[in-house]
Amino acid sequence: MSEAAFISETDAQGVARLTLNRVSVHNAFDEHMIAALTGELVRIGLDRRVRVLVLAANGKSFSAGADLNWMGRMADYSREQNLSDAQGLATLLSTLDTLPQPVVGRIHGAAYGGGVGLVSCCDIAIAGEAARFCLTEVRLGLIPAVISPYVVNAMGLRHARRYCVSAERLDAREALRVGLVHEVVADQALDQRVSECVANLLTNGPKAMTAAKELLRAVARGPMDDAMIADTAARIADIRAGDEGREGIAAFLGKRNPVWAVR
Repeated sequence: MSEAAFISETDAQGVARLTLNRVSVHNAFDEHMIAALTGELVRIGLDRRVRVLVLAANGKSFSAGADLNWMGRMADYSREQNLSDAQGLATLLSTLDTLPQPVVGRIHGAAYGGGVGLVSCCDIAIAGEAARFCLTEVRLGLIPAVISPYVVNAMGLRHARRYCVSAERLDAREALRVGLVHEVVADQALDQRVSECVANLLTNGPKAMTAAKELLRAVARGPMDDAMIADTAARIADIRAGDEGREGIAAFLGKRNPVWAVR
């Protein structure tokens, strides 16, 4: 029996856990895994019970990037077939990046190529101290094309210029320094730190976290002009007038927990 590409579970608190599970190939992608992951992320994004997503992996590696057998098949594809194939991965990354719920990445072992793309799409990326990262594409005569917008967002253009052209390996501390991950903890403390992060997120307004993600995407895209200022003012007005905003202020003034908080 072939192994499942991933395991998806959601607990009673609304914490979804999506675990990559192609252990035999270090959680490398192929077209079937990409399509299945995209579909599952769409489902999670539409599930109003889900408040937080934890993206994790089984086995020794977080993700080795592209599956070698898949790459071998792509070598014989036409340009049109390669374009369709690339658009599949681009859709996966976009779906993860724009997921309504906050995404916490639990990163261990190797995250190479497309695996770095997944890390870059996480709102909070927590790595074990033995994690390692590499943008390997140029070693194969390729480029990290569809992952590049997210990599640049994560580590900035200056650092991306180095690591996209050098294919040097980053250890966890270097990944932290350049902004690819937010925290590095001892490997044995990784699960505990992820749990603490999730517990903190469960005290926040679910709608507010979604709106905050949308706000930041909008702010990052545009200039600080009158339209931007008007848009941000409208966004906070909408939130303040909504049920969640009213409850949050009432709870604060009443010195009680808001109804959504899990403590």
